[in-house]
Amino acid sequence: MRASIVIGAALVLTAAIVSNAVFAQENYDSWEPIKPLFESTGGGGVMIGGYNPVVAGAKCATDFSTHEPNGNVSWASVEFDAVPTQGGVLCVNGKWRSKDGGASGTTPFRVFIKDGVKRGSPIER
Repeated sequence: MRASIVIGAALVLTAAIVSNAVFAQENYDSWEPIKPLFESTGGGGVMIGGYNPVVAGAKCATDFSTHEPNGNVSWASVEFDAVPTQGGVLCVNGKWRSKDGGASGTTPFRVFIKDGVKRGSPIER
C-alpha cells in the first residue's frame, strides 16, 4: 500500500513537471520576422544580410552576407537541424562556414518558419 502511494505521488509530480515544461515553451510566432539586415549574434557591429533559410528534409540552410563596420563584406552559409513544431519548422543547432573556407562555427540564432514567414530568435548577449 505504501509503495503505491509513493509511486502515485511520483507520477503526479512527474506530470506537473512535464506540464510546466510544455507551458513554458516559447511562442515562436511572437518572434520578429527576419529583416533584410540584422545584427549578428556575435555583436561587434557586424550585420547579417540576405538571410533566407529554406527547409529541405531534416535541414534548413541559407547563404548570407556579413557586413563589418569597416565596410568589409563577406559571404557564408549556415545549416540548421529542422524540427517540426507549433505548426511550422524550427531551425536549430546552426553551423556556419565562410565561403572562402577560412572560418566556421556555430550560432545560437534560431529561425522559425511558418506559413512562409521566417522569424528570428531574439538575440541574447
